Amino acid sequence: MVEIGGTELVYLCCGATDMRKAIDGLAGTVEQHFRLDPFSRAMFVFCNKDKNKLKILQWDQTGFWLYYKRLEKGRFRWPEDADTMRGVSGREFRWLLDGFSLEQPQAHKAVKARFSC
Repeated sequence: MVEIGGTELVYLCCGATDMRKAIDGLAGTVEQHFRLDPFSRAMFVFCNKDKNKLKILQWDQTGFWLYYKRLEKGRFRWPEDADTMRGVSGREFRWLLDGFSLEQPQAHKAVKARFSC
């Protein structure tokens, strides 16, 4: 499983990405096309046109990680708005990996509880 701890934000490259791209090609896409820093503490996630493969690019201070996931059955519920980069929380990203939509009407909202003394 992909470790999300320490990651500030997860960016989804909406629409389809050419899965022949490796680390340099994906980092170039992040930097040149979306004007984001591939060396930041973020994960950049890309999906193919059939929505059954993901690539995740992540910098860890010494080099890039490139994760790859291929579904044997089913498809990811990937955002369609092509040529946009969408920031999501780690929670929303886990929903996507589990096959759910990013918009979960049944999910509980995050609570920021505070105690008063």
